[in-house]
Amino acid sequence: MRETTIALCFVLLLFSFPTISNAKDNKEPDLVSEAAFLLDSDTGAVLFEKNGYKKMYPASLTKIATAIYAIEKGNMDDVITVSENAYATEGTRVYLEQGEQVTLKHLLDGMLINSGNDAAVAIAEYLDGSISNFERNINQFLNEKVNVHSTHFKNPSGLYHKDHYTTANDLAVITQYAMQNETFRQIFGTSELKWDGLSWDTTLVSHHQMVNGSRPYDKVTGGKTGFVNESKQTLATTAENEELNLVAIVLKGNFKRDVYKDTKDLLDYGFNQYTHKVIPAGKSYFVNGLTYETTKEEKITIPRSKGEEEITSSGLLMIEDDNGDILQSIQLAKVMPAEETFKVDTSDQVVREEEKSSFPAIVLIIPIALCFVFYMKRRTIRR
Repeated sequence: MRETTIALCFVLLLFSFPTISNAKDNKEPDLVSEAAFLLDSDTGAVLFEKNGYKKMYPASLTKIATAIYAIEKGNMDDVITVSENAYATEGTRVYLEQGEQVTLKHLLDGMLINSGNDAAVAIAEYLDGSISNFERNINQFLNEKVNVHSTHFKNPSGLYHKDHYTTANDLAVITQYAMQNETFRQIFGTSELKWDGLSWDTTLVSHHQMVNGSRPYDKVTGGKTGFVNESKQTLATTAENEELNLVAIVLKGNFKRDVYKDTKDLLDYGFNQYTHKVIPAGKSYFVNGLTYETTKEEKITIPRSKGEEEITSSGLLMIEDDNGDILQSIQLAKVMPAEETFKVDTSDQVVREEEKSSFPAIVLIIPIALCFVFYMKRRTIRR
């Protein structure tokens, strides 16, 4: 009896361990920063958000938008003459001199790697002639080209202004968009670069500690830091493994250690909990007597544990996580029922087929009727 009880307890403990482990693994990160967003860059799936749609001050994360705008609009080999306005810009600098001539590519290096505000202003003036023109044009670019709608930038660097704002969600989408560009990806992931300036020769080292290696994270592919008093610490990070490409945005952390820990927790959560699945083109879904299908091959993000696929009556396929939160959605195409298509497209043929099919039936009925009459007559004669 004693041996049976011990064995039973052992079995119960054995089965309880996976449950405890899964509960721990599935736990969402507990962040201290005020806002955060984790995006699957490949599919656009929202893997985590905390105050992700709240208006925030981005500080130098603004330079991600300035960079991709400049890359798309400008010429990397163009030589730019540094203005007095750019030279006098406050905050972090690459110590450009008034009248110094620098290529757009080199200014982008100084702006993204060393967060040079002077380089950002020189770029904006080159692109649009003035900061006021830049303000109008970059906001139009972000709205129409990048498709973000909760962002308004007053300047190219991220220096505080009450009307210079964005959201963690918008920053994730801007970074996702920028990472599609090879030039941006290369600069964004550079850990250090020799800088030969008119008055300053040095080696620029990325301010992002996961990129420069002082806080190692082997999956990181790029990043940008930011700080002004009003925004506190801000951090944008991209990372990838064999399956996923992630964008992590963390805003308004009190200390650097906070935003880096929050970023690590976000990335660990994304890589540990999610993977990809491919839905083939032409896969059918049925709801309320209607049929919908995928028009092309679709890559979706799914939880490694469970999760659900739900479809609305309008054919919107929603992929949900373990908590029922929507990761992403795909609009499916409605498929007309086969019989409806047949009646609309080949109605004349249907009539003709019915007419042709009635002829053989008559031919068969007549001989049968004649045989029956003949048989009845013979019975009468015999009587």
